Amino acid sequence: MARLSEQLAELATRAKGAEDAADAAEKQAREELATRVEQARANAERHAGVLREKAAAAGREASDRWSEIQGRWKDHVSALRAEAQEKQAERGANRAERRAEFSEDDAVYAIDFAMAAVEEAEFAVLDATLARADAEAARAG
Repeated sequence: MARLSEQLAELATRAKGAEDAADAAEKQAREELATRVEQARANAERHAGVLREKAAAAGREASDRWSEIQGRWKDHVSALRAEAQEKQAERGANRAERRAEFSEDDAVYAIDFAMAAVEEAEFAVLDATLARADAEAARAG
């Protein structure tokens, strides 16, 4: 398992990749963008599967709070995907505009959630580091 600081660095790298992808998406043709959206959806589902596997492996050690957050996030993602599939069938400029606005709002909320998750991860890493230092000091003393 990678060190906690390495995992945070990987998170930062992934966030930068998402930022770059969002910038590039504005310049892509619709077909190309639709393909990238499908790839991103598949990646998100694969990552969610990995998270579920990790949670299952750590089952008894996982806190109720994180299980609840994961459940809520899964429900949120499922609802967003179901809504996205329904909206694909819609046509017309007004409907497309509203869909764009709703999707942008969803993206803002997802970014806010990710920011909160990063802050929680920072707290958890620092708390774990402090707990490790306390344990080593107790062992030494």
